Amino acid sequence: MSKNKKVNVKKLTMSAVMVALSAALSMVKIFEMPLGGSVTLLSMLPVCMLAIMYGCKWGLFCSFVYALSQLLFGIGAVLGWGLTPAALVGCITFDYIIAFTVLGFAGLFRKHGVPGYIFGISLALVMRLASHVISGVIFFASWAPEGWNPFIYSVSYNGLYMLPEMAFTIIGAVFLLKEPHTAKLFKVEYPSKPAASGI
Repeated sequence: MSKNKKVNVKKLTMSAVMVALSAALSMVKIFEMPLGGSVTLLSMLPVCMLAIMYGCKWGLFCSFVYALSQLLFGIGAVLGWGLTPAALVGCITFDYIIAFTVLGFAGLFRKHGVPGYIFGISLALVMRLASHVISGVIFFASWAPEGWNPFIYSVSYNGLYMLPEMAFTIIGAVFLLKEPHTAKLFKVEYPSKPAASGI
């Protein structure tokens, strides 16, 4: 087997395992909100690590696959909320597809070492929060308590579970990346540069 084939097999295997791990951890809920959203056991960290290891392009693909798994797990509850067709499409788009796919941006600053890894993960999590907030403002404004501004309500509701989720994920990432015995398992791989031609 050639070196490139070995790398591809390793990449595909690692990606499948990490996406499956994220999906499994997403079902371990520490705290769950009544209308969707929960604090999980570091469910976002494995897919974020894939983006750090293999770059944003591959990370976005893996995160999209993860987003589909989350949609599969949550669609039953969403269909029971009595949403209008437009709100249903908006919820699926912003609360599932976009919200989880943006985790692939965790690898945006991977060339800057551990500080870049942490900043990239933090940025990806903020982007996920922003996607949920947008969904809340546009599609769930009527659900806000009387007298509440829809934006304030959406930020408050989504922040209640996303802020702890973000904190746990970042702390977990720092521990994982600072611990030599575990950090070496997530060795970052960069595309090989073409050899310079001599004249």
